[in-house]
Amino acid sequence: MDMLHITDLEAAINHWRECAPAGADAALAPQLAALAELYARMVIERRDTVSAAQLSTPARQAWLDWYAHTPDAPCIAICSTSQGDAVCKGCGRTEDEVRDWPALSPWAKRAVWRRITREGTALRFTRYAERARSPG
Repeated sequence: MDMLHITDLEAAINHWRECAPAGADAALAPQLAALAELYARMVIERRDTVSAAQLSTPARQAWLDWYAHTPDAPCIAICSTSQGDAVCKGCGRTEDEVRDWPALSPWAKRAVWRRITREGTALRFTRYAERARSPG
C-alpha cells in the first residue's frame, strides 16, 4: 500500500513555503494550505504515515508537484547488484528495488529513499557523497 510519511510531507511543505510564500494578507498558497491541513490532521492523530489514497486531490497534486522536483533514482553509477550483491554498495537499494525502480510508485520510491538515507551506509552517503550532490 502506498503511504506518505510525515517527513516527506514536511519537505513538500517547506518546498511550497519557498516557492509560494504567504502574501501580505498572510494567505497560504493553495498547495501549501492543502498540505498543511493534512499535516495538522496527522499531528493531531499522532500518525507518521497516511495512506496515499486518503489524500485530498489538492494535497495529492501538491505533493506530486514537489516530488517532481526531487531526484528520482539514488544511483551514483556504481552498481554492485550487477556484480551479484543483494544490496548495492553504491546507492543502498536491494537488487529487487534496482530492478523494479521504473515500476515503483512515487510513494514507494520515497520509502526506499528514506530507508537508504536513514541507513547512510551506501557510497552515495560516504565516499561519493559529492558525486550524489552534483547536478549532472
